[in-house]
Amino acid sequence: MRNEGIGSWPARRARKTPHRTALIHQLADRQHAFSYADLHDRSTRLAHVLRARGVRRGDRIAHLGPNHPSFLETLFASGLLGAVFVPLNTRLAMPEIAYQLADSGARILIHHPSVPGTTDNGPTTAPDLLEVGQDYERALAEAPSDPIDEPVSPDDVCIIMYTSGTTGRPKGAMLTHANLVWNAVNVLVDQDLRADERALVSAPLFHTAGLNMLTLPVLLKGGTCVLVESFAPETTFDLIEEHRITFMFGVPTMYERMAGHPRWPTADLSSMRHLNCGGAPVPTGLIETYQRRGLTFQQGYGMTEAAPGTLFLDAEHSVEKAGSAGVPHFFSDVAVVGPDLAPVAAGETGEVQVRGPHVMPGYWGLPAESAEAFRDGWFRTGDMARVDADGFVTIVDRLKDMIISGGENVYPAEVEDALLSHPDVVECAVIGVRDARWGEVPRAVVVVREGATAEPGEILASLDGRLAKYKIPKSLVVARELPRTASGKLVKPRVRALYGA
Repeated sequence: MRNEGIGSWPARRARKTPHRTALIHQLADRQHAFSYADLHDRSTRLAHVLRARGVRRGDRIAHLGPNHPSFLETLFASGLLGAVFVPLNTRLAMPEIAYQLADSGARILIHHPSVPGTTDNGPTTAPDLLEVGQDYERALAEAPSDPIDEPVSPDDVCIIMYTSGTTGRPKGAMLTHANLVWNAVNVLVDQDLRADERALVSAPLFHTAGLNMLTLPVLLKGGTCVLVESFAPETTFDLIEEHRITFMFGVPTMYERMAGHPRWPTADLSSMRHLNCGGAPVPTGLIETYQRRGLTFQQGYGMTEAAPGTLFLDAEHSVEKAGSAGVPHFFSDVAVVGPDLAPVAAGETGEVQVRGPHVMPGYWGLPAESAEAFRDGWFRTGDMARVDADGFVTIVDRLKDMIISGGENVYPAEVEDALLSHPDVVECAVIGVRDARWGEVPRAVVVVREGATAEPGEILASLDGRLAKYKIPKSLVVARELPRTASGKLVKPRVRALYGA
C-alpha cells in the first residue's frame, strides 16, 4: 500500500482479523454489528462515492451527527483519498456550524437527520450534502468496492478539529496522520490495551478524547467499539453489563452522575479494566468514591492541539499520586517553565509546554496564531502546573483563569476541588471579580444537590483552615446549572459574563 495514513487502517485490520467485530451501533431498541471486513468495505465504497462527487486530495469532508458508524466511515474514506476530515460539534448553533464549514472550505457535508435543522434550513456553505440514512446506504450499495491506493504521507493533514472555542472564534487544529498514529501508539504503550478490549464510546466522537484516546487506539488494536449517541447513567450500567465493557472514557461530570445513581452500589462493573477521565481536573472525592468500589481512575491531561494525549497517570500510581495528571506519555516531552522559559523547581508553578510527534503543525488558515502558539519548537498550552520531586505533574489551572488577589496567585481549580468536598455542592466554578482593596477576589458559583439545606455562608465557612484566607471566595452564588461545552468542559468566560458583575 502507498497509503501510510489512517485511511489504510480498515484494510490492514481486515487482512488480519476480517471477522472480528469492529463496531456495534447501539440504539435504544436494537443494535447493528460491523466486522472489520464490513468497515473496510463500507469505507472503500464511501471513498468511491466521494470521489464520484468530485473530492480530490486535500479537499475537506465534514461530518455532522452523533456517534454513528458513518462518522468513522467518513474519517477512513477521507483518509483513503488524501482528503481532510472535519468533524462538527452537534451541539453548536447553525451559525457556528456554518462558520466552521466556511472556514474549513468543506466540499461535502455528510450529516445525520437527527441533528435539528440540517435537512430543511441547514447550512448552505457546503456545496454538496449527503444525508445519513436511506440515501447514504443506497449510495454505498451502488458504489464499487475496488481498492483505492492513493498515496498518502504521514505528514499530510488528516483532520481539522476545531477547538471548543470558549474564547473568541474556534480555531481548527490541523492534525496529521502521523499525529494520530503517534497518539494511538502512546495509548497502546501506556495503557496495555488488549485485542479483546470492548470500549463504550458514549463521549462524543467529534471531540478529540472520544475519538483519539479511546476509539482509534481500540480499532488499531483490533478490539470492539460500542457506539452510543449520548451518555446516560442508567444506559451506561446496562451496556457495561450486556457487552462486558472493559474500557470507557468520560469527563468528571459523567462519572459523578454514575456514582450518584441509585444503581451505583449494585451495578456489575467487574469487566472494567480502564476507566479514563479527562477534560477537567478530577475531584479527589470522586477518585475515592471509585476506589471504594475497587475501580481505578486513569487520569490524563491533553489538548486538541496534541491529538490530545500529553500526560498520563497509570493504574500503578493512581492511589499514591491521586490528583496528579501523571507523567508524559512515552513519546511526549513536557516542560513546566517560568516566565524566563527555564524549568521551575519542584513544587513551584509554571506554564506547561509540550512537544512530540503527536503535536499539530498549526491552526488551519491562521499562520500568525500558529507561530504564536509555539516557542522554540514547544507548544504553549496556557495551562499552569506544578511538578513534584518524582516528576509527576499536577495541573493547577489555566494561566488566563488565574486570579491575582492582593499580589497573591489564586488558582480556581484548587478552590473548586475544596468546595466539591462539601456534601451539598455538586458543581462549582470559581472566578475573579473586581475589588477596591485587593484588585480582584475569588467568587464561587455553585450548583447544590436537590434538597440541600446549606447556606452560602456555611459552605464558605467549611473552607476555613483548609485554604489560605486569600484563596477563600469572598462571595458565593447558587446557580441552577453551569455552562459547559459538549465535552463537559466548564465555559469560564460564560460564567464570568453571568455571575462576574
